[in-house]
Amino acid sequence: MSTTLEASRGRGQQPPTPPPPPPPSPPPSGALRRSADGARRAPLLPALVFTIIVTQVPFVVTLIVSFMNWNAYYPNERGFAGLGNYASVLTDVNMRHAILTTVILTVVVVLVSLLLGMAIALLLDRKFRGRGVVRTMMITPFLIVPVAAALLWKHALFNPEYGLLNGTLTAIWHLFGSNSPPQPDWITTAPLASVEIALIWQWTPFMMLILLAGLQSRPLDVIEAAHIDGASTWQVFRYMTFPHLRRYLELGGLLGSIYIVQNFDAVFTITSGGLGTANLPYVIYQTFYQAHDYGRASAAGVVVVIGTIAIATLALRTVSTLFQEENAR
Repeated sequence: MSTTLEASRGRGQQPPTPPPPPPPSPPPSGALRRSADGARRAPLLPALVFTIIVTQVPFVVTLIVSFMNWNAYYPNERGFAGLGNYASVLTDVNMRHAILTTVILTVVVVLVSLLLGMAIALLLDRKFRGRGVVRTMMITPFLIVPVAAALLWKHALFNPEYGLLNGTLTAIWHLFGSNSPPQPDWITTAPLASVEIALIWQWTPFMMLILLAGLQSRPLDVIEAAHIDGASTWQVFRYMTFPHLRRYLELGGLLGSIYIVQNFDAVFTITSGGLGTANLPYVIYQTFYQAHDYGRASAAGVVVVIGTIAIATLALRTVSTLFQEENAR
């Protein structure tokens, strides 16, 4: 064959050109495309049905019960109540106090956790020996079961007889030669603050993780250029680091609010809802399991769900904005 090609070149003939590629196949029609999409989604259908049954059916039942006059102590008076349960929830003095307590508890815990989390994240963002071990230890409080964490604070720290806080006060007073140290009953003296401190201790690592991830996504070349141009550490933090962390602060605040609004463990374990610490989840528990007023408890639960959905919507928008900013880089 090589001899033939050489002979053809010698006679001035060009080698045969390869055949053209076949034309591209036309795109599938609308029916075929829908059939292919359905085939890909079919394996997910059982999981979707299971999720709907587990999450939505109980909520629909709760919504139906919230419009009923249903108290186990008065079984013969069960019937349709309309918006009466919601009116009772929003006008009852104890319920309004529980709403106010929930707002105060959520705002204080989220803000203080964000501030402490940002301070710890700034420290852990620096390079030092043993940084991995310190990070692991800082995350530990968030991994503890909420009830166990509340019991730890109630008995090991706040207890006036054998708690660590009063034991520390005793040791300090003995150092200065005093045999009558103060032994305050922390939970009785500051009940809401006791619950807030326990929650802040547990949620600060969560905020620290989010903000540390934000710090590590900063453009380091820009930071180095700012330092070379003479910017101080405070100026870099104020004009570059803090604006960059704004979305992460919003995300941490919104996610923390979603969970703290629904907190029941710390209030139930530390104070049992007494001394003005009863929040909405605890009042719902009392209304349902102690007063057996199922309609009113369901209405209060729906109010909490609506508030949580509103906060979750803001959180999802913040997450979406973060992803859009990362993809734009």
